[in-house]
Amino acid sequence: MIFRQLFDQASGTYTYLIGSRPGGEALLIDPVKEHTETYLSLVEQLGLKLVIAIDTHTHADHITALGDLRTRSGCVTMMGERTHAECVSTQFHDGEQINLDGLKFRALYTPGHTDESFSLVMDDRVFTGDALLIRGTGRTDFQNGDARAGYDSIFNKLLRLPDATFVYPGHDYKGWTVSTIAEERRFSPRLQVKSADEYAELMGKLNLPSPKLMDIAVPANLACGRITGG
Repeated sequence: MIFRQLFDQASGTYTYLIGSRPGGEALLIDPVKEHTETYLSLVEQLGLKLVIAIDTHTHADHITALGDLRTRSGCVTMMGERTHAECVSTQFHDGEQINLDGLKFRALYTPGHTDESFSLVMDDRVFTGDALLIRGTGRTDFQNGDARAGYDSIFNKLLRLPDATFVYPGHDYKGWTVSTIAEERRFSPRLQVKSADEYAELMGKLNLPSPKLMDIAVPANLACGRITGG
């Protein structure tokens, strides 16, 4: 398997390129519009064919590259079945298996950060979007976020994956690149709660500022990266 973890400094976003083999098919998870050329160049350099681009949810802090990648490469753009972005090529369902040239990804519905957030599970790793971060969790105070739904997604879905499962999040702001399910269960401060109510109380006290690009990014991402009104 070919695996690359790419980073957008401005938004702290991780994008993942996964390929089956040299000369095989590839997909991108959570690509950022400004790096479209980088992605396409890397795909070409590695001898891959980009066939799928996925967003784990509608992002509020950056503009997606889904639309640009579909136009440039002909790839299929995908999001979960509860997405409000009607422009994607296809939607996947909870539990559905996405196949890529011998690789398998299981779609896992993990709402909380938003009401349409999905994670993608492979045999040895999970791409959690903003549902579960490294030593943190995604905020739940906008885009129909729900802290109790987030608690359920984390404790009753993600933390039930095997302990050794690698956790690859959608964001990081401290320089962490990867964790495991066991590490997060033991060391993440927000996961030391005893109940959904306690977690909701914790999340309700964060008082975080809105993402700087939220008013631009959300409508643009509902249009697969097309900036409207401009």
